[in-house]
Parts: sequence; structure tokens; C-alpha cells
Amino acid sequence: MPQTFESFDGTQLAVHRVGEGRPVVLLHGLFSSAFMNWIKWGHHNQLADAGFEAIMLDFRVHGDSDAPHDPAAYPNGVLVRDAAALVEHLGLDAGEFDLVGFSLGARTAIHAVGHGILEPRRLAICGMGVAGLAEWERRAAHFKRVIDEFDTIKPGDPAYVARTFLKSQGVDRVAARLLLDAMDDFDLARLANITMPTGVICGADDQDNGSAEELAAILPDATYFEVPGNHLNSVTKPDLGEAIVRFLSA
Repeated sequence: MPQTFESFDGTQLAVHRVGEGRPVVLLHGLFSSAFMNWIKWGHHNQLADAGFEAIMLDFRVHGDSDAPHDPAAYPNGVLVRDAAALVEHLGLDAGEFDLVGFSLGARTAIHAVGHGILEPRRLAICGMGVAGLAEWERRAAHFKRVIDEFDTIKPGDPAYVARTFLKSQGVDRVAARLLLDAMDDFDLARLANITMPTGVICGADDQDNGSAEELAAILPDATYFEVPGNHLNSVTKPDLGEAIVRFLSA
């Protein structure tokens, strides 16, 4: 069973913990959860077996966390504030933990570190490229359409895969729509602030958020790792967990 804690505004968030050792905070993707992103495919055990503690947050609106319908629960940058609240709740100081994010979790991690809110020892960015940061409004419009036209999207529509995934995860669509409005584009100039060793890990066929190799080239101290798969299925393969462990163990 997950533990729960109060975020900055009192929203109850769930956190799943496995293993002992250096703490690794893991942030999942949009419409996903700690279970779907990290636990189901065994990435948490790969980290635990390598001597880390996997600390996996369920963002608000996701997994076992609350999904409030009050618009006041979605201030700008709310997920960054949730991640910071978790680190504060755990009592972790700068440099005492590693930070890993996939897709939305990667965006959140970059915003947090780029704005000086979190200072991990090492940072692993998965399933994210430059376009996913600088062109978020375009990407968000796709997901807003999935929610707004949920009942009319049919097979063959480019939005159908995302609709199917959202439905399978039982995500509260009202809360998810509010959450999407709480995120904005990232100023790429702030990538210069991300000075810790960074692993940019991406599926060979994953272009959903633009070029991960380009992102790695811009970051001050980054290494690019290619793993099999695309944006949807790279997370289902052990290669992702192996790449994360390899980078964090270097």
C-alpha cells in the first residue's frame, strides 16, 4: 500500500517506496501512475536491486492521489510544487537524492531543476526532447482535445491511442483538464541552470516530444542513452530501467 502525505495545499498525494539506499525520486508520465510507469514493469526492483530506494510519486489526478475539482487546486506549476513538497516531506537536502522523470515527469523535473527549486545529485530525463519543453502548448492542445472530445474520438483518429490510455487508467477527466491548464512552456535558456550530470534516455522510435539527442546536446553535462521502443512502449521494456540504473550508478 502506498503512503500518503499532504502537499503544499493540503491535497493528499500517494507515494510508493521500495528498496534501501540512495533515494531516487521518480515522476511518472501524463495519465499514468507510479504503478503503470515504474512498478508494473519492474523498474522499481531494478533500482532496489542496485542499492537505491525508489520513491515513486503519484501526481495529483493520477494513481492513488487526490483529484480535486476546485480550480484553485491547480495553480501554475502545481506539479513542480507537488514534487518539491515530496522532497520536503522526506527531509531530503540538495544533493542527497537523484531525480528521474518520464515524459510529463521529465518536464516537471526540468522545470523544478531549471528554476532552482530542486537540486538532485543526478537527473535522468526519459521520453523528452526539446519540443516537449518549448512547445508544450501545442502538445497540451492534443491532450485537451482527447478530454474535450472523449466520447466522439474513434479508431483511426490520431487522438484515439491517448483516449484509450486515459480510459484504461480511470483518470478523472474534469481534474485532468484543470491540470493541463496549470502547465506552460519552458524557457530553454534555463537549461543552462541544469549543471548536475544528466542522463537523457529515450526510445529509438520516440519522437513524441521532439529530439532527445538535441536536448542532451544543449544541456551542460548530459549523456544520451537510446533504448528500444516508442513513447508508449519503451517504458514496458527492462532496457529503460537498466539505463536509469547504469546512469545513476556511474
